[in-house]
Amino acid sequence: MTEAAVSAAPDAARPPRVRVQRRPLHGVLLLDKPLGLSSNDALQKAKWLLRAEKAGHTGTLDPLATGLLPLCFGAATKFSQLSLDADKRYLATLALGVRTTTGDAEGEVLERHEADHITAKQVQAASRAFVGAIDQMPPMYSALKHEGKALYEYARQGIEIERKSRRVTIHAIDIVAMHPGTVTLDVRCTKGTYIRTLAEDIGAALGVGASLAALRRTGSGGLTLNGAVTLAQIEALPDEQRAALLTSPDCLLLDAPELRLDMPEAVRFLSGLRRRVDAPDAERVRVYGPEPRAFLGSAHITAGELIADRLLTPPEVQALLS
Repeated sequence: MTEAAVSAAPDAARPPRVRVQRRPLHGVLLLDKPLGLSSNDALQKAKWLLRAEKAGHTGTLDPLATGLLPLCFGAATKFSQLSLDADKRYLATLALGVRTTTGDAEGEVLERHEADHITAKQVQAASRAFVGAIDQMPPMYSALKHEGKALYEYARQGIEIERKSRRVTIHAIDIVAMHPGTVTLDVRCTKGTYIRTLAEDIGAALGVGASLAALRRTGSGGLTLNGAVTLAQIEALPDEQRAALLTSPDCLLLDAPELRLDMPEAVRFLSGLRRRVDAPDAERVRVYGPEPRAFLGSAHITAGELIADRLLTPPEVQALLS
C-alpha cells in the first residue's frame, strides 16, 4: 500500500528539541518503522539521531503499519523517486468477519459476522479475483488530497468526497498463515495500492466482510528488511557509529544493469556530456567510475548513447568513497 498516514504520532514519539550540529551524510538507511509512528515522524527522529543535514523518505506508511521505510540522506535524495515508484511487498493480516469505518483496526466496528468457517481454499479463490490489473477506489481515510486537504480530514468531519478509481496491479497474493477469524497474506503489488481496500474487497468476496488488522511492508523494489534497523537500535549505538548504518545510494537501483567507465569517461559523464557506449539500450543503468564503489549516478542508453538522468557531484562521489 502506499497508504498514507492518517493520524499524527504522539508528541512523546517526537525527538526532543535539542540543538545539534548537523553533518552532511549521503546514503540510504533501511529503517524498520515501528507501530504507531507516522513516516514523517520516523524520518525526523532518524534524521535527528544521525545529525543529518538533508533527508527524505520514499513513500508513506500508516502509523498502523510497520516495516521497511527506506530513508534517503544527502545525495541519495536524488534517487528517492525510484523507490517511491517501485513495486511493494506486504504481509497483511485480515480480521475476517469484521468491518470498520476506516477499513482497519483503528476504526469503529460497523459489522461483525461469524467467519471461523472460512477455509484457506475459499480465501485463495477470493484473492485470485484481485490478482492482475484492477481498479481501486481510494478510501476516504487516506492522505489523497482534495482542494488542498487530505481525504481523512473530510472523513473525520463526516464528509464524503467523490473520488475516481485508480488502476493498480496486484502481482501475487499468497496465504502465509491462517487461524480462526484471521488470515495473513503475502501481497506483491505496484505503488499506489491500498491494502486496506484490498482487505475489504476480499472480505466482501468471502461474504463475511474483513478489515486490516496489521500490516508490515517487507519489500520496496529490490530492497527488503534484510539489514533494516529500528530506531531503538540506532539510538543504542554510539554517535560515531550511526553513520555506518547507511548504504550507498545505488541500492535504490539494484534492478538496473551496471555500467563502468574509465576515469576520463567518468569525468565526462559527471559533466553531463552524452557518450557513445558499447552496451544495449536500457531505460535505466547505474553508472560507476573505475573504483569499485565509485557510484556516479543513473542514466539511460538510447541507440548506443549514454544519457545522464541523475548525477552525483564530484564531492558527493568522493564522500561515498571515504
